[in-house]
Amino acid sequence: MNCEIPNSAVWEFIDIVDKISGQGQRWYVLEHFKSHFGNSSRSSTESWAESDLRSAMTNAAMNAPLFIEAFVNACDSLKSNGEGWFAPDAALINTVLAKHKIGYEIRPPDLVARELGSTPIPVTIATPTIAEMAKEMIERSLSRSEELLSEGRPREAVQEILWLLETVATAFRGLETESGKVEGKYFNHIVRDLRAKHPGSTLERILDWATAMHGYLSSPKGGGVRHGIDLNGGIALDLNEARLFCNLTRSYISFLIMEHENVGRL
Repeated sequence: MNCEIPNSAVWEFIDIVDKISGQGQRWYVLEHFKSHFGNSSRSSTESWAESDLRSAMTNAAMNAPLFIEAFVNACDSLKSNGEGWFAPDAALINTVLAKHKIGYEIRPPDLVARELGSTPIPVTIATPTIAEMAKEMIERSLSRSEELLSEGRPREAVQEILWLLETVATAFRGLETESGKVEGKYFNHIVRDLRAKHPGSTLERILDWATAMHGYLSSPKGGGVRHGIDLNGGIALDLNEARLFCNLTRSYISFLIMEHENVGRL
């Protein structure tokens, strides 16, 4: 029985929220779900609300029952607010849980462990690649970053693709390597553990560069795309700089996707 929500399921639930927000008041919907996943502070922009929700849901995935409860409560409260919102019911959510072999199902008003039959004969299954788990989400995020660049919104473009880099890194969490299981909950922790397990390798060097870039872009005196920009010493990204960082990040993402497949075969 899964005690965590796998990345593929997290991305599908995020996609469901995105579809719900298509009914209108997108920012409101993002904030609504974000509050149920433990982040009650309002984001400064709609784009930040989307990024913050993704992070909150990814972090909550460490505990499957709490994740499911948060998602169900968010859907139920949205439907009951009297404004005619459509949101998934228990049957649809159970379909997603079963699809991803998550060991729980909703039997209103309870969340129960799935009944287990006879112990199956174990079958070795290849670790799914990142591209297989979230092809649609990766492509959508890359396209969104390009759209933001074409609209002359450099900070938002870099913010979008930096989020994708962080998301791709979470696919390594829990992965077995020759040096042991990759630990860590957040980007910096996962990357630090990956580097320690692959000393002297190309992967270590790439992660050094990616971490340095991530730190600069996050810093208020650097790109300021995550924690705000320092009004006294920060320098806002221009369009050319944003495109450079987007292209660099794309190259790191591409490398990590291929490396995830290689590590998963060990």
